Amino acid sequence: MAKLNGPKLKQLSTVRRREAAALIRQKHYDGAYYLLGYSVECALKACIAKQTKKLDFPDKQFVQSAYTHNLEKLLGLSGLEQKFKADFSKNKVLEVNWATVKDWSEASRYEVGITSKQARDMYSACTSRKNGVLTWIRDKW
Repeated sequence: MAKLNGPKLKQLSTVRRREAAALIRQKHYDGAYYLLGYSVECALKACIAKQTKKLDFPDKQFVQSAYTHNLEKLLGLSGLEQKFKADFSKNKVLEVNWATVKDWSEASRYEVGITSKQARDMYSACTSRKNGVLTWIRDKW
């Protein structure tokens, strides 16, 4: 397995988002939905990696907690949760977009039948220039 660090996780987030866009264009909605969730996961993990100092030995429980696909847990570990929720009061669309994105699960890789609307809603919730969850995270990483 490749060593993961902040720059690699940022790159993976971008690649997964681009792959999802390509899949939507080709009407492969199941894969697009799945990859969009991974794009958000990688972005949040990049923020978590940013907190790790090069020569510090990280807390074992913190590290183990980061080995999850749960986006709400990752948001909490990223150090951005309070800021994110504070921004909800100023940006209700961001809050609605998070409600769409947070329910993603890695188990979606086993789902068949994601509709065009579901995939496109997820894509928009992630990538909207002003209100996208990924847009917001990338601004902080």
